[in-house]
Amino acid sequence: MYICILNYIVIPMKRFFLLHLLLCVTVILLGQSTAKLPLIGISGTHATGGDTQVNSSYIESVLRAGGVPVVFPINDNPEVIKKMILSVDALIMTGGEDIDPLKNYNEEPIPGLGEINPERDAFDIALIKLALDQNIPILCICRGHQLLNVACGGTLYQDLPSQIQSSGLLKHRQQAPGWYGTHRVELTPNSVLAKILGTTSVVSNSFHHQAVKDVAPNLVVTGRTGNGVVEAMEMKGNPRVFSVQFHPEIPTSRGMDDFFPIFTYLVELASYKRP
Repeated sequence: MYICILNYIVIPMKRFFLLHLLLCVTVILLGQSTAKLPLIGISGTHATGGDTQVNSSYIESVLRAGGVPVVFPINDNPEVIKKMILSVDALIMTGGEDIDPLKNYNEEPIPGLGEINPERDAFDIALIKLALDQNIPILCICRGHQLLNVACGGTLYQDLPSQIQSSGLLKHRQQAPGWYGTHRVELTPNSVLAKILGTTSVVSNSFHHQAVKDVAPNLVVTGRTGNGVVEAMEMKGNPRVFSVQFHPEIPTSRGMDDFFPIFTYLVELASYKRP
């Protein structure tokens, strides 16, 4: 049996019952006002058993900022993917697995490479490219930050600890609560992120071992750690597309305000498309 979520994604009912229920509750709570609220697409990943999964912190952050979250299940149907992008006002690319280096930027895998998800790589890259074509706002987080670079022609460090031999290498996989910041990120003055947050220095969480290496030609670095790891980027000449290596949704979903402006900015951008 199949169900339709917000009239544009048809997915197996058994697998996605909880997702359907969540979206129904969201619509009920927001009532008729949802017609005036921007729809924010959120890229999903595979959970155990093949179900679609998205960390609730992304959903809660979008709701808190005044948007309506719409989770995108992984699929390989070009028409469905196009319909997804055309049906929303902004896109969030989420964190998750490592990115296949051989398929996506022509590098052989090294021993430190972690789990990859080829189906998700293809789906996520298709989402990014279509969203860029449609000029909708895009916020890319962690894996999404890395994948934005790859989709635009850049490369990655497959495993920071083994590829950057430096006494200054920071701990990028923290052993602390997700809402807690463990290292500093210096932001470029007048960059999108610096303007959004009102500062050029933030303390962020960190949960990654891959990172941007060669930056894509149409992107510019706007944030780095003290040892030079790329923590933020934006698209040249397009403030509607930006990315962060850290996870702003975790503290935001807990009611903390440090990175809340990232989500209000995205929802404001998305609102410009709505009547």
